Amino acid sequence: MSCSDPPLFNRRLGHALLLLLAFSFWQGAQAQGVVLVSARTGGIAELDRETAAQLYLGRRTSLPDGRGARLLDLPAGPERDLFYQRLTGKNPSQIRAYWSRMVFTGRAHPPHEVNDQEDALRRVLADPSTLAYLPAACVTDQPLHVLMRLE
Repeated sequence: MSCSDPPLFNRRLGHALLLLLAFSFWQGAQAQGVVLVSARTGGIAELDRETAAQLYLGRRTSLPDGRGARLLDLPAGPERDLFYQRLTGKNPSQIRAYWSRMVFTGRAHPPHEVNDQEDALRRVLADPSTLAYLPAACVTDQPLHVLMRLE
């Protein structure tokens, strides 16, 4: 080992700190939970867990009252993973495999993936038939109707 090489202890400490930081971020997302929302002006009064799961798994395309629903997905990350895990019981790799099969067979298309949370919020507020899930902390002071809490 040369004098310019960082000691093995420092590299391991750096890796451990990175893992701790990533775990803390993931824990933060889990602690606050996610909420399924629609615009207050959308007229979607309620949505049960089973219907929401059917919508987000492409097994259903309309709300209980017959109206169509536009579904939004956040980019891959802790909120998305938490949402699907709590709503459907499927982990990220199971969800990816599920949607690969559904798209390949032509049976359904996944929800539209937005750029970020702000994009999802804009789209929900602009279209009353749109549903999205967001971190619970994002929906305070917004004209949204919380349809379901997944904590």
